Amino acid sequence: MTMHDDQVDVTTDMVATLIREQFPRWSGEAIRPVPSTGTVNAIFRIGDGLSARFPLRPVDAGEALMVLEKEARASAELARVSRFPVPEPVALGRPGAGYPMPWSVQTWLPGTIASDADPSGSDAFAEDLAAFIAALREAGTRGRRFDGDNRGGVLAHHDDWMSKCFEESEGLSEGLLDVPRLRRLWARFRELPRTSADVMSHGDLIPGNVLVAGDRLSGVLDTGGYGPADPALDLVSAWHLLQPGPREVLRRTLACDDLEWERGKAWAFEQAMGVVWYYAESNPPMSRMGHRTLDRILESTE
Repeated sequence: MTMHDDQVDVTTDMVATLIREQFPRWSGEAIRPVPSTGTVNAIFRIGDGLSARFPLRPVDAGEALMVLEKEARASAELARVSRFPVPEPVALGRPGAGYPMPWSVQTWLPGTIASDADPSGSDAFAEDLAAFIAALREAGTRGRRFDGDNRGGVLAHHDDWMSKCFEESEGLSEGLLDVPRLRRLWARFRELPRTSADVMSHGDLIPGNVLVAGDRLSGVLDTGGYGPADPALDLVSAWHLLQPGPREVLRRTLACDDLEWERGKAWAFEQAMGVVWYYAESNPPMSRMGHRTLDRILESTE
């Protein structure tokens, strides 16, 4: 089942043809699809050291190229400041072989994603996660500000989206979500004031974007969204990735005050509300992740 109604189909044969025609130096490498709960790109490995990412939803090719170039610059910038391994941009491909948009190639990182090797009970993992977030914050924005894209600005600007999420969630299986209670919670979250300047942020620290070895952080994926945002944005990781004890370790290590912590919870809430209903049938693991995050948030407010 596809994840989006307008999703572009990407096959191994298509990828192999694109590699052969555009990057013949890699034409002898094995091409393998990567099973993933990711929702933005189809991912294929190229040999052992590279991966190719193909946007799933169709947009104008020129617009897609600008997005990929922006993501490549952001990924390269994050790689220079991260204390943990991250993928680095290698090349951009052109449309062809039946695929209508540009696509990207980056280095491949070994490891197990956190949704498969759950580190949620590890204090050491929480400390690593805090160290990653702190290093991004310390990099400085160089005068840049949040660009208004997606999460990371004003909570109340997401009211329309949240209304849709509540309406769609009411149509899920009876009893799956306590929508009236969730509406009340958002009414409180949306009023939380913003008092701190932007910092550099990963922007999407969910289990599928975090690599684990043992109970430690071994790498971070999907770095193309690196940019200035609310300092609370990367605190979504506390709710997506951690149980209460390690969550408190993260908070203490980053010295979060009450307002910043609540805003982080609010951003996690906004993200989780969307993925629960949108991916209920097309991507059940993603939907379950969102549901677990909501459960953690609700437990913390009782």
